[in-house]
Amino acid sequence: MSLLDRITALEAELNAATARTADEVEQFRVAMLGRNGRVTALFDDFKQVAAEEKRALGQRMNVLKQQAQQRLDELKGALSQETTSTGPVLDLSAPARTGHTGSLHPITIVRQRIVDIFARMGFTVSQGPEVEDDRHNFSALNFPPDHPARDMQDTFFVKGGDLALRTHTSSVQVRVMEGQRPPIRTISPGRVYRNEAISARAHCMFHQVEALYVDKNVSFADLKGTLDHFTKSLFGAEVRIRMRPSYFPFTEPSAEVDMSCTVCGGSGCNLCKHSGWVEIMGCGMVDPAVLANCDINPEEYSGFALGMGVERITQLIYRVPDLRMYWENDVRFLDQFTAATFRS
Repeated sequence: MSLLDRITALEAELNAATARTADEVEQFRVAMLGRNGRVTALFDDFKQVAAEEKRALGQRMNVLKQQAQQRLDELKGALSQETTSTGPVLDLSAPARTGHTGSLHPITIVRQRIVDIFARMGFTVSQGPEVEDDRHNFSALNFPPDHPARDMQDTFFVKGGDLALRTHTSSVQVRVMEGQRPPIRTISPGRVYRNEAISARAHCMFHQVEALYVDKNVSFADLKGTLDHFTKSLFGAEVRIRMRPSYFPFTEPSAEVDMSCTVCGGSGCNLCKHSGWVEIMGCGMVDPAVLANCDINPEEYSGFALGMGVERITQLIYRVPDLRMYWENDVRFLDQFTAATFRS
């Protein structure tokens, strides 16, 4: 093809050129006016044209170059006008943008998992105020007036009244028993407050989930069966539990619940302090005096209660060494829980 024919063909292509995206405009510029573009190549071949033809062809090529630049400017202008009037042009060929994926807080993840397990056992969820009166936080739960938990070192009292930040979610259970007749099967998740020094193992604000079951003929065997099902559902079928005698004012008998260590399988490690067991919660049969305080006949009904710290359970699942890390809002720490999953 002669140089004149190539000029004529390029003129036709310039007139027909279109572009819908910025990438297509750039492709047009490179193809026509780039270092190896087709218009640029014409000027390289122009050196071989006979002297008598250079004048006419040279003028035609200069016009062609101006046309190419003009068409490029038109395409840019049309794209800019379309973007301004209708918003960005959708480029289906552009690579997808990967946005930052948020996640639930690890405490929220574990708390919801605990709630789901108890829900499958027929427990409903009950809520109550975080600022409580003395009756619901202490007296109805069989705390005598001189009990150490009433001391200022343990409780945040509200100045000028008989109120305090609740020290446990057992106060919610009192409210449920006051307003509902057995059978009662409920859990009370929520924040609680205690006047403690903040450290790697303790905080002045933390989360609890407590469970209550009151009905006719509820026994300690029902409590142990519930605990066994719960721990296996959360930590795996191979987990074992044991119960050690303990004391709580609102349960009798009372027990601490230990779980076989999920790290060493019971052989001993740093997590379980080489005992093979880790403590996970407290429990017991509801004291008859507590039932009577809530106008439930202890001669007709019995029940059990259990309670656990969500932070403690979360530490066992995720092996987080310092409880304070949950509240520092460090994105590098929280990002690790974006795809957190659990065994059912």
